[in-house]
Amino acid sequence: MKNIAVIGGGTMGRGIAYVAGVSGFNVSLYDVSTAALDNAKHYIEGELTRSVEKGYIDQEQKDMATGNLVYCTDLVEAVRDADFVIEAVLELMDVKIDVFKKLDQYAPAHAILATNTSTMSPTEIAAQTSRPEKCLAMHFFNPPHKMKLVEIVRGLDTSDETVAITKEVARQMKKESVEVNEFPGFVTSRMNCLIGNEAMYMLMEGVASAEDIDKAIKLGLNHPMGPLELADLVGLDSRLRNMEYLYKMLGEKYRPCPLLVKYVKAGRLGRKTGGGFYKYDNQ
Repeated sequence: MKNIAVIGGGTMGRGIAYVAGVSGFNVSLYDVSTAALDNAKHYIEGELTRSVEKGYIDQEQKDMATGNLVYCTDLVEAVRDADFVIEAVLELMDVKIDVFKKLDQYAPAHAILATNTSTMSPTEIAAQTSRPEKCLAMHFFNPPHKMKLVEIVRGLDTSDETVAITKEVARQMKKESVEVNEFPGFVTSRMNCLIGNEAMYMLMEGVASAEDIDKAIKLGLNHPMGPLELADLVGLDSRLRNMEYLYKMLGEKYRPCPLLVKYVKAGRLGRKTGGGFYKYDNQ
């Protein structure tokens, strides 16, 4: 595994591309939008500079990563030489299936196709390709360059070889991995969505302020972030899509809190819009 293609230049895609580039892989980052790619390049270059300043990497690693990364709006070009493809587009099944059909057509026959999803079925996605044994989910966490865990999720037809190769790719990226048999929400999203949804209900019911709910969870349960802070970081629109999917698949306990629905309708999506459960200075 030398060449990795990352599909989608948003928050997760650019973060995964950064991690792969610093880890020594040749990386093609694809997005249909030139503006998205320009933003991704600006972000990655800024992160590389900050990482050198803070001593996380040295100048040689920065130069290597910069040389390893290419940015393109041509999907055929992006995956032509790929050994491993990581899709990081919107958490919408129709969108992911459309991308995987194209990846199956354009990527080399030996290439493994991974979806960076927190809830969606890799079996359903893989079934739309001619290589379901080479498909699986590889769930990174936000921000990918700081979070240590990757969930590796088997679809129904995922081969042992594909899982083994994916674990090695994660290891080379200096990530810890857990192997999960597919079930809606996997391990982390099922737990995280429940905790976050309950925190939103408590805020809606006036049990405590957002600050005190988060403080209680951080100091009382030793979580590194409060559930409302984390939802703002993930994006409330993304969290709502996850909740709606889990509600559809697993039932009533995952019904989205009405406050979450209200915030999304109002455009209060968290950090990326400058406001969610908290206010942010996006400048």
